[in-house]
Amino acid sequence: MKPILAITMGDPAGVGPEISVKALAKSEVYGYCRPLVVGSPYIMERAKGFVGMPEIAIHEIKSVSEAKFECGTIDVLDPGLEGMEQVVPGKVSALAGDAAFKCVVKAIELAMAKEVDGTVTNPLNKEAINLAGHHFSGHTEIYAHYTNTKKYTMMLVHENMRVVHVSTHVSLREACDRVKKDRVLDCIRIAADACRKLGIEDPRVGVAGLNPHCGENGMFGREDLDEIAPAVEAAREEGIDCTGPVAPDTVFSKLRGGWFDVVVAMYHDQGHIPMKVVGFVYDQEKKEWGAVAGVNITCGLPIIRVSVDHGTAMGHAGHGNASELSLINSIECATQFALHWE
Repeated sequence: MKPILAITMGDPAGVGPEISVKALAKSEVYGYCRPLVVGSPYIMERAKGFVGMPEIAIHEIKSVSEAKFECGTIDVLDPGLEGMEQVVPGKVSALAGDAAFKCVVKAIELAMAKEVDGTVTNPLNKEAINLAGHHFSGHTEIYAHYTNTKKYTMMLVHENMRVVHVSTHVSLREACDRVKKDRVLDCIRIAADACRKLGIEDPRVGVAGLNPHCGENGMFGREDLDEIAPAVEAAREEGIDCTGPVAPDTVFSKLRGGWFDVVVAMYHDQGHIPMKVVGFVYDQEKKEWGAVAGVNITCGLPIIRVSVDHGTAMGHAGHGNASELSLINSIECATQFALHWE
């Protein structure tokens, strides 16, 4: 059976509802999965108008069992949202943040109850969810909290590039302090496991250094010698094909060239910058984004969570011109995960 995927609409003032309509208007999506949207039927109806697809039907459901899973009809499960008529496209608000948060929690509940096989998340606005009183720094932390997961990490995927992170949403100063052997080893294990769940039988893990030239044997810092190298050695002893620390200014070129299946990055921007240089392509002549590709995965969870690798794009909300490519990538990736999940 094709896996059932719960797709959150994201912040209703952002582009999530619009790209959801665009993505689920494609018949090929229904060829490999059974998608439904967790969100507001009103917001999804409004999004149809923004993207110029009035022919799409919005089918409001109260349970997964009521879904039709037919192309041309978008099944929308409403978690009990109110006041959606007051949401203004492009405007950050507590109302929109609360709605986005409730959709995420509902999707998690459905997955934990095994009513769906995986979840895909559209972008939420961190300021908005905090205005609503939900004090989380992002999806990753929400999922960890509501699944009671202690050891987890973010993985970015675009084509043959996969990157997991030792730390994400903390200051750079704190990120350096978090480079410890046990955490690096946990991330190596999680990275290898995630690759296997994506169908890679014997993943090759490259581990980035923290300092320039991996510290130049201690001249530029000792984290590479004292924390990263011991973690790599411990991973090898466990049978993981692991190399590192590798100079951070070359490890991503090696990943792109096929030396590794995944790289463990030491902090947020070290991993995000190379992925977005490849996945985000701006057309200078047209003055628009030609591609916004790639996905964000939370690894280490008891359920599947894949997300678009971009924000709410408030400046584009309501115009119907946001690209659905990253969402389609996310749906494909979640499907792949579901097929290998045990």
